[in-house]
Amino acid sequence: MAIEKKASTYQKAHRINRDASRHGTFAEIGAGQEVARWFFRVGGAAATVAKTISAYDMAVSDAIYGPSDRYVSRHRLRAMLDYEYDLLLQRLSDKRGSESAFFCFADTSAMGSSSRNEPGRSWVGVRFQHRPQFAPSEIILHVRMQEPDNVQKQEVLGILGVNLLYGAFYHWQDPNALIRSLRDDLARERYEVDMIRFAGPAFAGVDNRLMSLQLVEQAFTPAAMFSAGGEVLQPSEALFRKPVLIERGSFRPVTRTSMELLARACAQFTEALGAGCEDPIVVMEMSLRNLLSGDRIEHDDFLARVDILGALGKTVIISNFGYYYGLAEYLRICTDQPIVFALGVPNLRRLFDDSYYTGLPGGILESCGRLFTSGIKLYVHPYRGTPAGPLITAENMKVAPHLRHLYLHLVENGMIVPIRVAGEKNLHILPKEVLRMIQSGNPAWEQLVPQPGVDLIKQRRVFGYSGEKN
Repeated sequence: MAIEKKASTYQKAHRINRDASRHGTFAEIGAGQEVARWFFRVGGAAATVAKTISAYDMAVSDAIYGPSDRYVSRHRLRAMLDYEYDLLLQRLSDKRGSESAFFCFADTSAMGSSSRNEPGRSWVGVRFQHRPQFAPSEIILHVRMQEPDNVQKQEVLGILGVNLLYGAFYHWQDPNALIRSLRDDLARERYEVDMIRFAGPAFAGVDNRLMSLQLVEQAFTPAAMFSAGGEVLQPSEALFRKPVLIERGSFRPVTRTSMELLARACAQFTEALGAGCEDPIVVMEMSLRNLLSGDRIEHDDFLARVDILGALGKTVIISNFGYYYGLAEYLRICTDQPIVFALGVPNLRRLFDDSYYTGLPGGILESCGRLFTSGIKLYVHPYRGTPAGPLITAENMKVAPHLRHLYLHLVENGMIVPIRVAGEKNLHILPKEVLRMIQSGNPAWEQLVPQPGVDLIKQRRVFGYSGEKN
């Protein structure tokens, strides 16, 4: 079977211009008319372009789209799409609505500072009819442009915009292929897409959580985020100037002990922040490594985990970070407020195991330096190896002799903080043991998993559940 050759940006723009059914508006703010420019460059734009507009002056922009606190924001992008799409229909639907599939493309961008090597960022979206006279569908995404030079950032935005339009028009039936096509003619290191959202009749069966997973799987971003209700979030927007409490894990399944750990850490963190401070946003993070089954990700298994966490009211991050410091550095880009990792003693032990860092040139010292350099703290929940075994805490945990002084330094300086525990029930039970109970048909697992998790595992028969054995 022949492999379809990827179209170039020029070829994509040219095909759209030759498609008599496509007609629409381009509204671009902050980076020039970089997307519309492609359609004029290849020729035949009169068939495609109804209007282009760049409302740069804030007073002019506000007069058209309404006031906004942040001009490079999802709110401003949506105002642009609403206004321009509605205006397009008002002016042209009677004249050519029966034969034209209308669209509105919009972006609002900040190119950053070339002298300070700041990344550019842009909210980009398209509202379009996948067929004439159909209700519109929509794709919105957030882009970080990594190029140091503003001209190169503008080039990235122009190519990405053409890719997005082409994908919306010709790949709408296959959203995974649409996402892949955003990479065409663009090297991976030039930009990052850290949020994408599909909506409307063309995408009626699309689960945006799986689309977030695709962004991470296809290396468009190191992390993607969505709310308990499944709404896709842009991390910098969701975490902006907020304290963050995060727990990493596979959550296969999430256990009552894990939820108690998080609740105790949250109470202790909130107390440490003091009166008048905003409450921390609580996030559960899963890495791609924790989602793999062999060499592939089981999407039903993934959705079961996030549905349980959603039922428990938790925001979720999917990432490709192996080491804690990578996730910490990413979160620090999103917020300037305190960040705390909540974890148990077994995971803390792993962080102080030299073999965990075989792929890191500086080993454990590099990891600790990068993890704790910007005020990150670890809140550590105690653990018992057996039901009657001694209680192991962050204060009495043993580490290798050559790491003892490093560990004591971190504890004594408040970078590793013990979580205070009132009750000590089930501190010896780990998620992998609960999973074995589920798979072996031992009904005792139901006492160890929050009720929403019990209900969902039974309903969907996930995690190897097949009913209790007699």
